[in-house]
Amino acid sequence: MCTLALLGTALSAGGALVEGQQSKRMADYQARAYEQQAQADAQSAAFDQSQERHKQDLLQGQARAQAGASGVGMAGSPTEVLAANARQGQLDLDAIQYGSKLRQNNLNTQAAISSFSGKQAVTASIFNAGNALVGGLSKIQDPTKAPASNTATSAVPTRSVIFGSSPLRAAWAGRS
Repeated sequence: MCTLALLGTALSAGGALVEGQQSKRMADYQARAYEQQAQADAQSAAFDQSQERHKQDLLQGQARAQAGASGVGMAGSPTEVLAANARQGQLDLDAIQYGSKLRQNNLNTQAAISSFSGKQAVTASIFNAGNALVGGLSKIQDPTKAPASNTATSAVPTRSVIFGSSPLRAAWAGRS
């Protein structure tokens, strides 16, 4: 009986530790996934910026060609329009970069939270294992200190007070 109780206690404690390690592995995997998403977003934003920059260069070139074909000189309002277009184009590029940085920060924060929760799962599993050990060991009885079986006490109702060898009922003990 004692061996089974010890085995059960050891299995319970071991299970708590394994559960914590599995939770940590899952949290670490999730953190790596978030980090990879952040990296992919950075690459995607760089590509989007490159595409936008190429589009803006083409538009600027077309605007210069139209201004030159119309016979208007490049001084004055055509230059101002080209400069305004360039400023707007840079704002568009900055907006792409800013949006990407926000998404990357969010993903990196989620990765850090996931990693932290994995560490917390390991800590909790250690406490759970300790609790299982202490609880299990406290239930194991020492055979040398086992209570002696007394036929007089086994016939006593569960809510009785025993004075000497005579079972007497007390008002506070309730009725059985």
